[in-house]
Amino acid sequence: MFAPPPNFQTTVYARLPEHYRIAGRPTDWAKFQRHGEDPDSFLEGPSFDLEGNLWCTDIPYGRIFKVTPDGTFSLIVEYDGEPNGLKIHRDGRIFIADHIHGIMVMDPQKADIQPYFTRPMLERFIGVNDLVFASNGDLYFTDQGQSGLNSWNGRVFRLTASGRLDLMLKGIPSPNGIVLNQAENMAFIAVTRMNNVWRMPILHDDSTNLAINKVGIHVQLSGGLGGPDGLAMDQNGGLSVAHAGLGSVWLFDKFGEPIARIKSSEGVATTNHAYGGEKNQSLFITESLSGTILRAELETPGELMYSHQ
Repeated sequence: MFAPPPNFQTTVYARLPEHYRIAGRPTDWAKFQRHGEDPDSFLEGPSFDLEGNLWCTDIPYGRIFKVTPDGTFSLIVEYDGEPNGLKIHRDGRIFIADHIHGIMVMDPQKADIQPYFTRPMLERFIGVNDLVFASNGDLYFTDQGQSGLNSWNGRVFRLTASGRLDLMLKGIPSPNGIVLNQAENMAFIAVTRMNNVWRMPILHDDSTNLAINKVGIHVQLSGGLGGPDGLAMDQNGGLSVAHAGLGSVWLFDKFGEPIARIKSSEGVATTNHAYGGEKNQSLFITESLSGTILRAELETPGELMYSHQ
């Protein structure tokens, strides 16, 4: 349908040190998500703070790391959870989508993590995955669990700044990464098991009776051992998609046409990514199984998500 896009190469920006790698500790997460494999780490959720530090999660071992601009890892928190997506609020707090607990919040100065929104109406989520803030403080997040083509029960929620929870969309087979466009009238959702990215129009209404319609497919992918995972936006409205299991991040323009492919220099578990670096024109990618963060230099800057959350 399209000509093969040009390739960008990556270099290793940071590698998880050996003393932080865990061996011989089986986890429930690895049993079901990695088919019994016991990886020594599984990095996800990269997000930059205002000082240029990159924060990320380690899902199976419940760890939050900070990576300084020189590529040095520091373990900040270790707790009984499965942290996945991570975003930094404009006030500096770190919000985490935890597959076990729900939405958690962390004070980076005190290295203290606490439940934030875990049991709406005394019911647990099926397994939250990723999250993004709107400029007014509303928090959008995906509830993925073990949903897939055999079980279309994934959901997308909005937790308003005032504390109201809105169910935006249900019946999704594996909602994963989520981002907003610049106008914040459209959300893009990575639907991993369908190997595509959906677009969801957002009605800006204070009513609890949300009218979500005309949800459609924005990008259709193929191949790989997984599917689309993390998403990010550039300043031209282009969408980047981490294709887990294919060792690639795809760049699409605002119309959904592919314009470039970033190929991993390590493994194929390219799960998530964030824009950063000088002029915000570098893409930092978690290659989860090797415990590395890759870097690719681009021509178009990304959205400075932390600057308006």
